[in-house]
Amino acid sequence: MNAPFDLAIYKEALLFLVTAGIVAPLFFRIHVSPVLGYLLAGVALGPFGLGRLAERAPWLDALALTNVETIDRIASFGVVFLLFTIGLELSFERLKRMRRLVFAFGLAQVVVSALALGGAAYALGQRPAAALMIGAALSLSSTAIVIPVLAEEKRLGAAVGRFSFAALLFQDLAVAPLLVLAAALAAGRVESLGASLALTLAPAALALAAVIVVGRLVLRPLFHSVATTRSPEFFMAACLLVVLGAALTAAASGLSMALGAFVAGLLLAETEYRREIEVTIEPFKGLLLGLFFVSIGAELDLSVLTAHPGDVLKLTAAFVVVKAILLFVLARLFGAPNGIAAEVALLLGPGGEFAFVMIGAAVAGRVVPGADGRILLVAVALSMLAIPLLGRIGAALAARPPEREIDVEAKAAPPHDESRRVIIVGYGRVGALIGEMLALHSIPYIAVDANPTLIARERRAGKPVFFGDASREEFLRRCGIDTARALVVTMDAPSANEAVVAAARRLRPDITLVARARDAAHARTLYNLGVTDAVPETIEASLQLSEAVLVDIGEPMGLVIASIHEKRDEYRKLLIAAGASEETRGARRARKS
Repeated sequence: MNAPFDLAIYKEALLFLVTAGIVAPLFFRIHVSPVLGYLLAGVALGPFGLGRLAERAPWLDALALTNVETIDRIASFGVVFLLFTIGLELSFERLKRMRRLVFAFGLAQVVVSALALGGAAYALGQRPAAALMIGAALSLSSTAIVIPVLAEEKRLGAAVGRFSFAALLFQDLAVAPLLVLAAALAAGRVESLGASLALTLAPAALALAAVIVVGRLVLRPLFHSVATTRSPEFFMAACLLVVLGAALTAAASGLSMALGAFVAGLLLAETEYRREIEVTIEPFKGLLLGLFFVSIGAELDLSVLTAHPGDVLKLTAAFVVVKAILLFVLARLFGAPNGIAAEVALLLGPGGEFAFVMIGAAVAGRVVPGADGRILLVAVALSMLAIPLLGRIGAALAARPPEREIDVEAKAAPPHDESRRVIIVGYGRVGALIGEMLALHSIPYIAVDANPTLIARERRAGKPVFFGDASREEFLRRCGIDTARALVVTMDAPSANEAVVAAARRLRPDITLVARARDAAHARTLYNLGVTDAVPETIEASLQLSEAVLVDIGEPMGLVIASIHEKRDEYRKLLIAAGASEETRGARRARKS
């Protein structure tokens, strides 16, 4: 006999999906980051919001997130998928060029912030161990909020994005040593801290090395094999396997899951499947990040804020201001102009998600008193709520600096941001010839195809060909259609060409759009969809044959070429006119029906 159905088991998941369906469209419409909406929704629906009111009005229990622990573990994967997509945007070569920002600026930010904030905590009466833990926890910033805020404004590739990302990446690297420090302080074994760090970091380094080596050997063949099936389900399964496998391997070795996923993204950034993987992962990243923000908001204990409003607000303002001042000074020392340094300081000044982990560990180990820990957690959460607003203030204050003022590492563009290039969709014989002609004229291009065998061959030959479905608008955005010079569609299937043309024209009404047509009828359809030029295979072949025979029988080449051009223009005008007539007749039939 089946057990009785218990809807309460699914309550948290259903509430989140309802929240996502309401919050994201609403905040998008009012031009406010959905991050803020998810955080506020978590506060309202959490155990300290509606959950507390449900104690007096039980009917509210159905609308409250009373069991946040059930979503915490899944929510943590939001940061994992975020770091994975960031890795896809970079490569080991670009990361190598950023090494000064990551390992110098990032290290300086963590050390200086931890010492300054820890010193302030000690001056306020905390024990040395507690002060050190508080300083280390508050030195961390929010990768999960800062990166989406920059991405929404398309500033990840700008100087502020590079400085911010470098500091955030080093903070992720520093999480494992900081957690070891917390455990050593909790056990009172500070004298053995060096040995503990060695025992923790050695297997972690080996695990990362194993991920890199295995990834370089396995990932490209794996995705090639999956792509040959032409199954979106298998491709999605492979993406999830790589993300979760790398994340769990890093976690098992003592590092953060996000760092393992980031390394996997770096490895896949060097393959031809990068852009299709980005599009496949995007929905998972968006939902899981939303769930993460909801869970952060739900952990905000409003009773602490109402009981100690002055202490909480003063603590929040004090550590954000101190940290922002230090970040501004450090960013200036590393070559950032005043405007960029101010924006970086405002974005990274608030606390981050790993502060919850560290303060929780410190409270559990009785290094930090429980009452102080609760106040610190609320202060960190409040500061994170302010990040979208601070980001807008920073963007408004930041003056655009001259190129010469920006550090070379800070202005390295991500792979898909090259502007004024041509996108070729379909890289068979026609697309390859177009690519050769563009290269002959020194015009940069990127090609997209769905044949993994062809792509693998062309990639080995050094051609910029990528695997993906160009009929998807998000994929075209990843290819840089916003700044592309032109789009050329050369696929065999007429329906596939039409889908790409329609998607491209929706995204860029002004782009030069040239498409291959099977015949005159197909060319008329493409003109109706908005192509700049449609090239029918049958008509073009006839014109080329006519040119060859006229020249071969002795007609002057100049006259022949001129007449061919005139006939081509004549056909083009007829096709455009016929397409417009068909569209008019279709509209009349629709009105009559």
